[in-house]
Amino acid sequence: MSPSSTRTYLFSVGVSLACTALLLTGCGDQTSDKNESSGSGSADAAPLADRLPAAIRDKRVIKVGSDIAYAPVEFKDDSGKVVGLDPDLAVAMGKQLGVTFQFANGTFDALLTGLRSGRYDIVMSAMGDNKNRQEGIDPATGKKVGEGVDFVDYLTAGVSLYTRKGDTQGITTWDDLCGKKLAVQRGTTSQDLAKRQATKCPGGRKLTIEAFDDNQQAQTRLRSGGVDAASSDFPVAAYATKTSGDGKDFEMVGDQVEAAPYGIALSKDDTQLRDALQAAMNAVIKSGEYPKILEKWGARDGAVKESAVNSGK
Repeated sequence: MSPSSTRTYLFSVGVSLACTALLLTGCGDQTSDKNESSGSGSADAAPLADRLPAAIRDKRVIKVGSDIAYAPVEFKDDSGKVVGLDPDLAVAMGKQLGVTFQFANGTFDALLTGLRSGRYDIVMSAMGDNKNRQEGIDPATGKKVGEGVDFVDYLTAGVSLYTRKGDTQGITTWDDLCGKKLAVQRGTTSQDLAKRQATKCPGGRKLTIEAFDDNQQAQTRLRSGGVDAASSDFPVAAYATKTSGDGKDFEMVGDQVEAAPYGIALSKDDTQLRDALQAAMNAVIKSGEYPKILEKWGARDGAVKESAVNSGK
């Protein structure tokens, strides 16, 4: 797939950021951190508690798999607390459902494996909703490699490129990456796009892709000069260029591409939980709390008018 150069900046870089097609078979074990809770509410006071499956309603906990190293969507602050766009939305949804969303850290490319094994009830981790993930298809081969998942969509974001500040090497589009080295997080849309771009590069101008377990590792590689550019979701790239080295480390290059919905992933068998989550997200959107959370994390321009199920293409 050739990334378009549509200038669809769905997140606002200018907003102050408070202190961004996946292989469905994960490789390697997930890291295990102490669970962090986001969102708690009394089931008696929660208007949508009766929408939940009985097992979850009784224990009042939803287990969430998340790659908690993807600021500003989810990350740990200086005190070790899990913060960000997704945790704040989880708090708001928890009030509607009368539950606590309990976040557990895992490597991104293994989150859906954890979901299938029952380690998590849902995955909420800046995960793009697309047909490959819905159907369990490996985007590189087009073959079915696992069970698909359903998504409860809540935001829109694209993919961006960034380089060391003042050292863009003429990179403005994905075609300019031929002959260069690119850092990405393993299992992300950025990696999928990079693999597709690599097949287009002419002989003698190979695109070298270096994939890492988390985005922080990719940024460290770029910062050290080991690669020429990095790619991540636009809000993450925008946050990195704004905050890393007080804005002196990185700069965005080119336009955001491949705009797609973020979704909460869950098993296709969990239709009751899926519908409860969608109802809770729509209640948060209608309450007016949703735009405040997006504004806080610089995500206002990615807002959706209502939550949809499996709207990704």
